[in-house]
Amino acid sequence: TRVRSSAASDVYKSQRIIGTGSAVPDFIVKNEAFETFLDTSDEWITTRTGIHERRIHEGNLEQLAAIAAKRALEDAGLLPCDIDFIICSNVYSRFMTPALSCVVQGLIGAGCPCLDINGACAGFIYALEMANAYLKHGSYKNILVLSAEEPSRMADWTDRSTCVLFGDAAAAAVVTSGGFECLFSMHTESNVEFLHAYNSPGNCPFERTGRKHEAVYMNGREVYKFAVNAATNDIIALCSNAGVELCKVDWFILHQANLRILDAVRARLTQPKEKFPHNMERFGNTSSAGVPLMLDQLNRDGALNRGDVIAMSAFGAGLTTGACLMRW
Repeated sequence: TRVRSSAASDVYKSQRIIGTGSAVPDFIVKNEAFETFLDTSDEWITTRTGIHERRIHEGNLEQLAAIAAKRALEDAGLLPCDIDFIICSNVYSRFMTPALSCVVQGLIGAGCPCLDINGACAGFIYALEMANAYLKHGSYKNILVLSAEEPSRMADWTDRSTCVLFGDAAAAAVVTSGGFECLFSMHTESNVEFLHAYNSPGNCPFERTGRKHEAVYMNGREVYKFAVNAATNDIIALCSNAGVELCKVDWFILHQANLRILDAVRARLTQPKEKFPHNMERFGNTSSAGVPLMLDQLNRDGALNRGDVIAMSAFGAGLTTGACLMRW
């Protein structure tokens, strides 16, 4: 695992988060709904995932993303014109081009350059690291980091092992240059076999591969092992590099994919349950929006105190992992 940072004494000019926001669809799908068309049950889903319900978006994702962005700006006390750059983490939306960030920029009335990235479920942390680099360089002052995801549209709704996992959401954070530590650990282990979703092949008359549309596929057993090992190792490496004891971390905000993964990481780190907040039971796996959605919930609940040490970790297709250690 590669840890990106300066020496511990040099990281105090890194970014700080000054505002968060999120938005989830109104339409709630409880586990019992799947019993009407799949061979499954609420007990089967809950015991394997910890998920009780999820939100499914019935409209266009850019509208949800714009709401989350506006709420983050409001929380930061900024106007759209104050944002110098937008980085959006997105795996799937109705737009192949232009980038989703460009669409959201227009919806919120900003006038800055925009960029989309696809880091799968680790995308928010990848985008946060990019923002950190821009801020350290002095290129921009205020950056909107946005994650907007609708994995429900990538799922095969006849496959009980995957469609029950996902929910849709958007979440954002406004970051600016400040005086708090911020270290990152990023890693990619090229592996398409365990987790992938293929794009539509289109209707080109010269296409000869025979590709057809395929929904998301996941080898749950292998992804579980990868996720637990990666999150544990990344967090330990970051804390060691920063000279921070695990017991001094106030919050461990992990990708909200599966409660069993979260519990396994917590057990390996030997940390108390209250340091590992989770909301996948209400929202399901919202891809890269999961970490910032959890962060915004903590922020708005008043749970975060200035100076709190936060460790964030996520994993996704690639296989990618991203982790961040920062002060609130």
